Amino acid sequence: MRLTAKADYAVRAMAELASSEGPVKGDRIAERQEIPFRFLENILSDLRRARLVESHRGVDGGYWLAKPAAEITVADVVRAVEGPLANVRGQRPEALQYIGAATSLRDVWVALRANVRAVLEAVTIADVAAGKLPEVVRGLTANPESWLPH
Repeated sequence: MRLTAKADYAVRAMAELASSEGPVKGDRIAERQEIPFRFLENILSDLRRARLVESHRGVDGGYWLAKPAAEITVADVVRAVEGPLANVRGQRPEALQYIGAATSLRDVWVALRANVRAVLEAVTIADVAAGKLPEVVRGLTANPESWLPH
């Protein structure tokens, strides 16, 4: 699985908002998280359209979470900026049809999506901002094999 810079930046921006009190200006988020400001503006627009953040212009304006950080999962954020968590050639895994020796491949892609969901839907923005990840994630990262680049 490959996460784009857009998805990474979106989760980082959301964690920044979760750890802040009151509205935060976009340029401040960009500075704190070392995200290119123009790119962040587009990401914040996507997050606003997905109703994960709200914003207000002006001196006292900025961005803030539309609901508590504990109610927003990393999966919600990734879906807001990238669409479905897993697809194959732009299609949902369950919609694929394979023949012959590759018939069971659809089940592999569906299982992959299920595992991605198991992690990304278990982690909230509050978890990320607090640095207190759920046991399912801690357990996976405790395995030395998880850190190998293969």
